[in-house]
Amino acid sequence: MQRRQLTENLEVSAMGLGCMGMSEFYGPHDDTESLQVLHRAAELGISFIDTADMYGPFHNEELIARFLKQCSSPMQIATKFGIVRKPGEYARTINNSAEYARSACEASLRRLGVDCIDLYYVHRIDVNQDIEVVMHALSALVSEGKIRHIGLCEVSAATLRRAHAVHPVAALQTEYSLWSRDVEADILPTCKELGIGFVPYSPLGRGFLTGTFDASGNFPEGDFRAALPRFTGNNARSNLSIVEVVHSLAERNNCTAAQVALAWLLSKGENIVPIPGTKRIAYLEENAAASDIQLPQNQLDELETSIAQLEVAGQRYTDEGMKGLNA
Repeated sequence: MQRRQLTENLEVSAMGLGCMGMSEFYGPHDDTESLQVLHRAAELGISFIDTADMYGPFHNEELIARFLKQCSSPMQIATKFGIVRKPGEYARTINNSAEYARSACEASLRRLGVDCIDLYYVHRIDVNQDIEVVMHALSALVSEGKIRHIGLCEVSAATLRRAHAVHPVAALQTEYSLWSRDVEADILPTCKELGIGFVPYSPLGRGFLTGTFDASGNFPEGDFRAALPRFTGNNARSNLSIVEVVHSLAERNNCTAAQVALAWLLSKGENIVPIPGTKRIAYLEENAAASDIQLPQNQLDELETSIAQLEVAGQRYTDEGMKGLNA
């Protein structure tokens, strides 16, 4: 597995692993199987693990802690705070207060069983809270050795600049894939200008871009994609045209649609580190292999042109999930 420099003093594996689905949102989960995936990731050289306190809630960080106790390879853990949920409920509130940032960080440290969090993200931004106040609170946690680097999620370029002026932002995590490309307008250029790493989540469009879905809308119980606008009805049928473009290019390169989607992302900048999530070893291995695929520039251009001619149907989340995006 190759390595990439997210930002100064933060080098990680070129591909990370998103662990959200190991706890909820994507149907039933199995801790034994998830631990096997985590150990296989370490064997493949993936050392950048992404979690959050609200995945479960709390179950995901506790699962990662079990893995860390068993793993001898050096791992870099990114976790998040700011979204507050009650167990069993999808509804959320956003809390970025200095007091909550500290208490959430200390709780994550305990659950993860580590002395310092490598990368600590603000999961969502409270528009009623000045970002400068949030960054000052997190900067204090850096000074105390509780976190090494500060990250932000789903913020606007203007907010990113304001935050970075207070304390260096190491990485920005926002959804980015062949069917979610809003960040290309000003977010990615701003990250490049300021020397900030970019971590795309849902780089496979929550699995839609892999070509394994049809428009039937049949999902296992507990899979939140059943309610997402892009996965339902006419929207899903329309969006299959995007998958057809990706699948066609994959056939020409003797690889999978998922690998094309990830190889395309990796080609968008040396500071970009995708974190495809999975709870299956086969998919993990498939995703990891994408880091060795380099599509010819003419094919990348062809892919860009073809995708640009297609309109993505449906917003990324339900209205509840859209809270705090591009804040």
